[in-house]
Amino acid sequence: MNSIANAIVPAGNLALRYAEMLLKDVKAADFARFPAPGGKAIGTNHPAFVWGHLSMYPQRVMDMLGLPRGVTATPETWEGLFKAGVECRDDAGGTIYPPMEKLVSFHKAAYEAAIAAVSAASDAQLTAPNPNEGRMKELFPTVGAMVNFVLGAHPMSHYGQVSAWRRCMGLGSAM
Repeated sequence: MNSIANAIVPAGNLALRYAEMLLKDVKAADFARFPAPGGKAIGTNHPAFVWGHLSMYPQRVMDMLGLPRGVTATPETWEGLFKAGVECRDDAGGTIYPPMEKLVSFHKAAYEAAIAAVSAASDAQLTAPNPNEGRMKELFPTVGAMVNFVLGAHPMSHYGQVSAWRRCMGLGSAM
């Protein structure tokens, strides 16, 4: 593993391990539900939305590295459910979002593939200019900086939402 990948891969692996811990005691029937302590629903991002939203990003890592998307390619129908800016909805009937098992297994396989790709990437690939435009390029000028955000900080910020969701659902800490 090259020196830049050595700075990115551990954060990606840590985020993936945290994701697995957050699923402890989560029931499939609750995976896409808003918490409702005291009978009042809290409109927050639930795990189904978070796992689906985050699952859209490993393919971007592959794109930035110039690699085939492979297992990271998200189903076309997920764009309208999970892209940035889409509102998370309570799915009492289990008809809006894909099932827990599908989202969790896709998410895990996609992140593992993206982390492996970064691990094998050269410093030249990771120091290349970020191909994104606008604010994301300003914030993350190189592919490595962008990939570091996509595999580390971005997932961890959303997993924090699930950590709060867990508390509202009465599940307690995942740690």
